[in-house]
Amino acid sequence: MQNETTAVVPAPKPNLTWTSLKKTFRLFRYVKPYWGEFALGMVFLLISSLAGLAFPRLLGDLVDPKSMGDLLHGLNKAGLMLVTVLVAQAIFSFFRTVLFVNVSEKTLAALRQHVYSHMIKLPMRFFLERRVGELTSRISSDITLLQDTFTTTLAEFIRQMIIVIGGVVILLITSWQLTAFMLAILPIMMVAAVFFGKFIRRFSKQVQTQVAAANTVVEETLQGIINVKAFANEQFEIARYRQRTNEAARIGMKSGKFRGAFSSFIILGIFGALVSVIWRGVSMGIGTPQLLSFILYSVFIGGSIAGLAEIYTSLQKSIGATENLMEILDEPEEAITPVTHIAPADQLDGQISFRNISFHYPSRPDLTILKDVSFDVDEDQKVALVGPSGAGKSTIVSLLLRLYDPIDGRVLYDGKPGTSIQLSVLRSQMAVVPQDVFLFGGTIRENIAYGKPDATEDEIEAAARKANAWEFIRNFPLGLETIVGERGIQLSGGQRQRIAIARAVLKNPRILILDEATSALDSESERLVQDALDKLMEGRTSIVIAHRLSTIRQADKIIVLDKGQIVEQGTHTELIGVDGGLYRMLSEMQFSH
Repeated sequence: MQNETTAVVPAPKPNLTWTSLKKTFRLFRYVKPYWGEFALGMVFLLISSLAGLAFPRLLGDLVDPKSMGDLLHGLNKAGLMLVTVLVAQAIFSFFRTVLFVNVSEKTLAALRQHVYSHMIKLPMRFFLERRVGELTSRISSDITLLQDTFTTTLAEFIRQMIIVIGGVVILLITSWQLTAFMLAILPIMMVAAVFFGKFIRRFSKQVQTQVAAANTVVEETLQGIINVKAFANEQFEIARYRQRTNEAARIGMKSGKFRGAFSSFIILGIFGALVSVIWRGVSMGIGTPQLLSFILYSVFIGGSIAGLAEIYTSLQKSIGATENLMEILDEPEEAITPVTHIAPADQLDGQISFRNISFHYPSRPDLTILKDVSFDVDEDQKVALVGPSGAGKSTIVSLLLRLYDPIDGRVLYDGKPGTSIQLSVLRSQMAVVPQDVFLFGGTIRENIAYGKPDATEDEIEAAARKANAWEFIRNFPLGLETIVGERGIQLSGGQRQRIAIARAVLKNPRILILDEATSALDSESERLVQDALDKLMEGRTSIVIAHRLSTIRQADKIIVLDKGQIVEQGTHTELIGVDGGLYRMLSEMQFSH
């Protein structure tokens, strides 16, 4: 039971530098195909922003005594202009928003597709150093942050700048002395209000954190109520909950003082600044219509300057998201290409040679996994890899699939270096049936067809029959259309194994890799799976990682590994006769139970 809740510390926001902005500008290449729509949206944004600048001036004209005289005669030119500007601004704002949203959705769809296709082509080294949660966050949360940049932040930045620059120019034309007075006090008050508001929001987050911690106490104690009562710890839990709720109340009360101070600041500071501008304008003899327009422009400018602080924060988040994405996109990817046809020269016969292979994982250079390993596998041979946990069996399979390349030595296929064969072509002629079968959450049909996406109904059924899977598949009400659930949770271990075998049968590989997975199955499932594996291994080169030595007695060759080195090679009969041999010792340990 946890007594404390660890707060998540947010990552520091990056500074706005020219280098970070250059990375952000790289995103605009995804906008390029939709540049026409984007440019039109910018035009609408410019027009609606300029129309907004006319609003305070027209309101001033509306209260002009001359305008009031026109009103009495049934005609008010300023009023009509004001309505026209408002309608035009609404129309242009609508089309600008629609265009920006359309462009951003299409751009971000292209960006998501590019990031995903790049990520899935990255070498295994990359995935060793990253967590799945982090990568999914990059492709979802980070790109969603960029969506706000394209649809809102960029448009708001341009609009606020137009209002600030245009408004200041108009005010300078009206009265440069009053403008200087206004700029000295009002924008400072607005910006101070923004930062004061952020300070108060931080207290609100602290209250939420403490409330969450208190809720955690409730959740833990109710889930573990048997333990609470068994240890007679009711009073301890009551005290723990009281501490959390009291802390939330203390922070809330402290926040209340600052909220009160904030309200006082708004009344005294911002409204006081507006009163000062009005007083100064009246003392300078500026008329009521011009003074009203001046005050409205001042409020617009102050609000826009305050808004720029929020935009700066949004840009910081966007730059952070961009840097994370660019870090992934800058990773060199594997040379993965679609395989539509395999040239005769690239077709494997199935002969494999390991020549003086040494290897350590990129993330652990100090830990050598394989040391000067050499062996040969002839075409259509069944070769088993045996040894204690951590001996290097799975690493040999990873090197065979070229998930990694050796540090020293070479892997040869039919006498040709693996690096001379196109990666997709090489892997397309191999299939893996792992110990821990991973099934996708769709149907049985989709999981079997993963071995050959264009397979026909008859081919899928034939593969399922050969894998001893057809019997249980056809007994399901939906047959091949049965949903297997996340990671195949709806199926038993033996059923999952047979689906994986059917997938490998359908691929019809030249080299088959089996991480034997019968050890966790009941005897009936083990018999069916082993029978399916035996059928699958016929007529192709097979590499078997053996956990149960009874399943590899008929192997053409058994390679025994220990601490990253080959210590024995031979058939079962040869190795079982070696006095003091590791294979004999492992066999005696298994068969004595």
